[in-house]
Amino acid sequence: MAAQGVLGSRFSLARAAERYGIVVVVLVMMIFLSIMQPEYFLSVQNLTNVLKQIAMNSLLAIGMFLVILTAGIDLSVGSILALAMMAVAMADVAGWPWPIVLLIGPAVGIVVGAINGFGLTLLRLPHPFIMTLGTLNAVRGLTNLISDGRPISGLSEPVRFLGSAQIPIPALGPFGAIPVSAFVLLVCYGGVALFLRKISVGRHIYAVGGNPQAARVSGISVDRVLLLVYVLSGFFAGLSALLLAGRTDSGFPNAGIGAELDAIAAVIIGGASFFGGRGTVLGVFSGVLIMGLLRNGLNLMNVSSFWQQLLIGIIIILAVYVDVLRRRAAVRTEELTHARPKHRLLRRMRDLGSRSTTT
Repeated sequence: MAAQGVLGSRFSLARAAERYGIVVVVLVMMIFLSIMQPEYFLSVQNLTNVLKQIAMNSLLAIGMFLVILTAGIDLSVGSILALAMMAVAMADVAGWPWPIVLLIGPAVGIVVGAINGFGLTLLRLPHPFIMTLGTLNAVRGLTNLISDGRPISGLSEPVRFLGSAQIPIPALGPFGAIPVSAFVLLVCYGGVALFLRKISVGRHIYAVGGNPQAARVSGISVDRVLLLVYVLSGFFAGLSALLLAGRTDSGFPNAGIGAELDAIAAVIIGGASFFGGRGTVLGVFSGVLIMGLLRNGLNLMNVSSFWQQLLIGIIIILAVYVDVLRRRAAVRTEELTHARPKHRLLRRMRDLGSRSTTT
């Protein structure tokens, strides 16, 4: 019994470390950067800038997270962002009503996400890498065609409000203003967390990623789940385009180049598994924060952007390697769990055999 208690406490500690370890990493990074740059890092202006800077990657990452939960990948989110951003800018400068302008970005993302989902499920392509790689190039080409490769600036106040405005909150004291984009992130991440926990379709996403064959046998429509996650990924990419357009007061066709890699990196650093079926919303946001804080701290310390790329690349490799080790450990644990009843049965049979011979 004592041994079982020790094992149980070790297991609970391991579970806690797996769930909240990434949050501890964020806190340690903040403490380290505040010591290295005490005058700048904890300033209201710098922390506000960090929140604004991570807005785009945060939304791309939460959409990518839903796709990766199904053991998939969406390489097209950067191109979707560019197309949605140019569509918003073109409609805005053309004088369209601002409510319609605000809906255009997410609508473009939903359409392209549906194309990815239908292409994957109807064409039965061997892996979403192929489908989304094709839309990455096709959508980027379409963006350059409709814009003639030229940026558009001078957007209206409602668009700029979402991307760059701040809401004063006197109760927060010196941190008395929160970017509107931070509220958008809070709503999106809170909504996705509730969706995955409380709604049956959200739980189906984990089931499909964990074992699609078992999910199909249990009555889950795997194709519908895949279509849903790619639509949601496109939606969040379109919403991200709206925030970026407001923050930069423009639309430019080369926006989002390489953004899909940052989104994937944030999800993997946040503890989600490339093999699907595992990960948390809190972990994804922590992964986004780690990348944002790392870049912000290195910029404050005047570290070259080339070194930043190198460090982030190393972190991604380490995060994937940790995921592989974690998966191997889970497989060993499962094998041992299944092996114990067999060992007990063999021992019982031996005991019965020894008793019969002695009698």
